[in-house]
Amino acid sequence: METLLWIVGAGVAMALIALAGGLTLVLGEEALRRLLLPLVSFSAGSLLGGAFFHMLPTALADGANPLPVFAWLLAGFTLFFVLEQFLHWHHCHRAEAECRQPLTYLILIGDGLHNFLGGLAVAGTFLVDIRLGITTWIAAALHEIPQELGDFGVLLHGGWSKRAALTFNFLSALTFLAGGLVTYFASLQVEVGFLVPLAAGNFLYIAASDLVPEVNRHFGWRRNLAHFGAFAAGIVLLLALRLAHG
Repeated sequence: METLLWIVGAGVAMALIALAGGLTLVLGEEALRRLLLPLVSFSAGSLLGGAFFHMLPTALADGANPLPVFAWLLAGFTLFFVLEQFLHWHHCHRAEAECRQPLTYLILIGDGLHNFLGGLAVAGTFLVDIRLGITTWIAAALHEIPQELGDFGVLLHGGWSKRAALTFNFLSALTFLAGGLVTYFASLQVEVGFLVPLAAGNFLYIAASDLVPEVNRHFGWRRNLAHFGAFAAGIVLLLALRLAHG
């Protein structure tokens, strides 16, 4: 029951992060542009740190056969590649006018599916160890903040009212909770430990294919240095959490 409460709490908290998009209403366009890319860099580092310092070591613990672990890691990476290819899912982390995806409904559908799969995977880590689940959730949440800021701006740019954009962003984020509940109740019947390397593959794909290219655009050495510093800070944060957990 304790694990279920953690999963439900994590799902609700992740949905509330979707309301962070409202910050775009009080930030100027220039301030938002300066804030987003360091946040994207920080979230990329945290996702990689979560995958390499937490999820993969846990999946490989106790003499586990590495072949299935890396097979599920690759499956998680491939799954999100397929989503991006066939659903044309795109996270817009830049200003509204620069976003390449004008199909606001498709963005909501893609984010809802992404959140559902993320809920499946993160809940799987809670089932293995609550401390691992908390750390995984932190890495996922750090990624959601810049995503939600960008998505909210896209919806406004696409003609949505502020209230509707916040409401539907929140509803699409609730699928994270739905995925977590599916994992919990499925775990009563089947072994779901494979979700840990699957989640690691998810994190690796988002960081390497979605976030890093977003900031690796040669903005000038000062901004590039700031982005690298934020990226390194994300890695160090997850390493520190690992060392603190033992």
